[in-house]
Amino acid sequence: MIQTADIREWRAHDVVDADGHKIGTLEAVYVDTSTDEPAMGTVQVGLPTRRHLVFVPLHRAVVGPGYVKVDYKRALVKRCPAIGTDDVLPVEDEAAVFTHYGLLYQPGANGERQLARR
Repeated sequence: MIQTADIREWRAHDVVDADGHKIGTLEAVYVDTSTDEPAMGTVQVGLPTRRHLVFVPLHRAVVGPGYVKVDYKRALVKRCPAIGTDDVLPVEDEAAVFTHYGLLYQPGANGERQLARR
């Protein structure tokens, strides 16, 4: 189980896929608003002049010294809906991130977001 208290230490870690291929650099962690547990991370990818952020689920992620290993292939992560490095995920696009990975999207009873940045 990944500890929520360790989230701040993950920033700037390399994000690698299950085969050890580097995807990018961890920019932020988003928690599930219903459980306050880490749910998604944003990964900075792209060329130095054209960087953007993609989302990756942190379910079954493994944190090691200087890296976060995720359970998804690099190609799949890089095709995820993206946002600019200074942008926030619009609420209307949140479901698309979950759909991309074949995950169930469950907003709150009153339409609250499922993800919150930490």
